[in-house]
Parts: sequence; C-alpha cells; structure tokens
Amino acid sequence: MRFVVKTDVGLKRTINEDRVGVFKREDGRILAVVADGMGGHNAGDVASEMAITEFEKYFHAYNPSVVPAKDWLMYTFQTINQLIAQHSSSNTGCEGMGTTLIAGLFENSKGIIAHIGDSRVYQITQNLVRQITRDHSFVNVLLDSGEINEEQAKTHPMKNAIMKAVGTERTIHPDFFEVEFAANSYFLFCTDGLSNKISESYIQHLLYSKKSLYEMGDELVEEANKSGGEDNISLILLTNKDEEV
Repeated sequence: MRFVVKTDVGLKRTINEDRVGVFKREDGRILAVVADGMGGHNAGDVASEMAITEFEKYFHAYNPSVVPAKDWLMYTFQTINQLIAQHSSSNTGCEGMGTTLIAGLFENSKGIIAHIGDSRVYQITQNLVRQITRDHSFVNVLLDSGEINEEQAKTHPMKNAIMKAVGTERTIHPDFFEVEFAANSYFLFCTDGLSNKISESYIQHLLYSKKSLYEMGDELVEEANKSGGEDNISLILLTNKDEEV
C-alpha cells in the first residue's frame, strides 16, 4: 500500500487546525488519522494535535491478538474524547474545543474506519466514487427529517455546523465502516476544506490520470485553494494501485 499525506492552511486562515497522519507498524498494519479541530480561542489545533498524538501512541501499543480492531478503535476514541474534554475544562482559552476525527485501521486489503464529525472518507475506483462516511451535520438532520432537499443542503447557511465532535460531550459513539480495497483503487480521507471545494468527478478523473501519487496530492490541495481556500485543507490518499511507469 502506498500513500501521500498533505495539509495546507488555505488562503484565508492564519492557523492550520487540521492534523493528519499515517502510521505503520512492523506487523504491516497501517493507521490513517484525520482531525479537524474547532472551538476555543484558536484552540482547535490543540484538540486535533492531541487526537493525532494519542492515536499514534495507542496504535504502537495495540495488541490485535487480545483486542479486536473495532473494540480498540472504540476504546481509543473514548479515551481521546475524555483527554480533550479534561484539557478543555482545565486550560484557559481552550474552553469548548473539540475535533472531528476519522481513523482507518488497515491490515492487508481490509480495513475498519471509525468516524465522528464532517471529515470524510471516499472509496474511488475507475467506475465509482463512494462516500463511505456520512457527515454528523445539522443539514443531514434536516435532510433526514425531510425539511430540506439535497439541493437546499448545498447552500444552507448552517451547512458547516456539526452535531458531533470529539471532546465536546461526555460520551461519544463513532460510526464504524468495514471496507476492502478493490483492485487498483483508492481511499481518500479528507477534511471539509477539500470535500466542500472539489467534485467527486474531478477527484476520480485526477486519480486515474497518469500523474504520480504525490502530484495528485498536490493538485487536490491546489484545486481547493483555487476554489476559494477559505478553510484548512488536508488529505490522506491511500492506494493499492501500482505506480505508473
């Protein structure tokens, strides 16, 4: 499996509150983590940094022969939630901080993804782009209740409001998704600074061009900035596709 990791502050913000990381173990397991921090007086970066740092620490200590992957992800999410909440309540300027959080644990071609917030995971093949996660957003609540339609959701004034985040509630319940790499395919983990700016068709066309993985990562960030760059932009692109020669 090959991957590229990119993060960019964007064009309008001075602080990058996104954090991303891919971590590998000697047993071949790979962990991809994306966190988009928010809240407090510019303390969103504190929350997202804590999430990534703690996940890496727990990943290297994880014993898969004792704890199933889903249970480990749930435990780690709950632990990070408590750590961020405690830091928020005991440090001036950090009140109300939290973060979106997506973690994907992969072993060979199979993976399990845990998700809270509005950062996203897409699976992309030559024939299909599938959004794996579903945003924990206010507009999705309105969509589910039938109060608005898909077109209205795209321009709703509350479209960036999220209903669940790590560190803002006493307990959290992430969504879980079991996934598997199709032949010559990709998984794209990203914050909303990317997904709000680039169409699925653009992503698919780019990923099956002749560009290298690193060029694709750069171009996704550049395109999001060309489309306004109002937010931080972060992504992890993983593939089992052979490098173009």
